[in-house]
Amino acid sequence: MSGFVSEENILLNQQATTKEEALRTISDAAARIGVADDADAVYAAFLTREEIDKTGMVDGFAVPHCKTDAVKSAAVIIFKNAQPVEWPSLDDKPVDIAMALLIPDSEAGTTHLRLLSKAAMLLMDDNFKSKLRESDDAADLAATLNVELVA
Repeated sequence: MSGFVSEENILLNQQATTKEEALRTISDAAARIGVADDADAVYAAFLTREEIDKTGMVDGFAVPHCKTDAVKSAAVIIFKNAQPVEWPSLDDKPVDIAMALLIPDSEAGTTHLRLLSKAAMLLMDDNFKSKLRESDDAADLAATLNVELVA
């Protein structure tokens, strides 16, 4: 998965006021950068997944994920919001950073599970969370993710 995350996948200084607005921004970005061919289908897949269980983790992080044929190739999009938004989470705190996983239906049992497992492990690492929270350099964040996702 080297080179998996590009600078385009890093959305900095966003201004969402709700979880839904954040997911819409991520979905639109996925279509804009060529990860998906239908932003509305991606957004609907995110919302469907959010109805199943919370994707908010702890310390202001979330891992929203979707599986849909609208996604052309597996991707990770980082969404950093200017202020935390309400987002059901394990620690009942709002979220300001989302590590969104977008997976084609055909990779539901393989890439999806590997990425979800890796994302959960990374978000238990205080050093990784600090790096993600403190950096506003899209190239640096993409490089860090590319190293960490294949480690």
